[in-house]
Amino acid sequence: MTTWAKVDGWPGRLLRALLPLRCLLCGGRGAGRDLCDGCARDIPRNDVCCPRCAVPLKAPAPLCGECIEREPPFASAWVPFQYAHPLDLLEARFKFRGDLAAGRVLAELMIERTGIDAPVRPDLVIAVPLHVARLRERGYNQAFELAKPLARALGVPIDRDLLARTRATPAQSGLDAATRRRNVRHAFAVRTVAPLPGHVALFDDVMTTGATLRECARVLQRAGIARVDVWALARAPQRAR
Repeated sequence: MTTWAKVDGWPGRLLRALLPLRCLLCGGRGAGRDLCDGCARDIPRNDVCCPRCAVPLKAPAPLCGECIEREPPFASAWVPFQYAHPLDLLEARFKFRGDLAAGRVLAELMIERTGIDAPVRPDLVIAVPLHVARLRERGYNQAFELAKPLARALGVPIDRDLLARTRATPAQSGLDAATRRRNVRHAFAVRTVAPLPGHVALFDDVMTTGATLRECARVLQRAGIARVDVWALARAPQRAR
């Protein structure tokens, strides 16, 4: 897969200077990126949400019911968008079709949100890993590719090797919350003996029930990391359990 550095370097700047920008969603003229102003306004923000797990709420509250009932192992969540139309179209294009332009737009939107609602800076960013078989099949880890420009913009190092997915699990889509939790249990491991940072941010592209991020956070904490925050591009609405 072409790296973000190559896409965002001088070849990318030259192409954008020579070719008109087109909105990836409606095909109209892009406004400084491959997204028009109208479609950018349609991207659903996650402004009212649980401060602990970032699930969208109808009104501000100290915690959502899920976090009161089952306290998550992570300290806080920063998820600037809701996983809904039309962001889900861009995310699917990047994740399943390798559309680098869609990935670049999503990363730029996240970086812009850090100027409005900046997350607490950790010592290190870690992307949720793919199993080696899935990585070989897809060719890239979409979570890492989205997290990399975000970490760079915030001036925080990113690591792709500290956490590993040791078991090839079935896809989480279509599973209920309880099955998702069972699906990822014992599926991750820390694979370094080097001194670990005290505070990390764990990044995934979409946070649905939070089962994967919860399991990863537990593994990191058991390894000795004192504080784990979770970051994601988008949060799915809470579903009935």
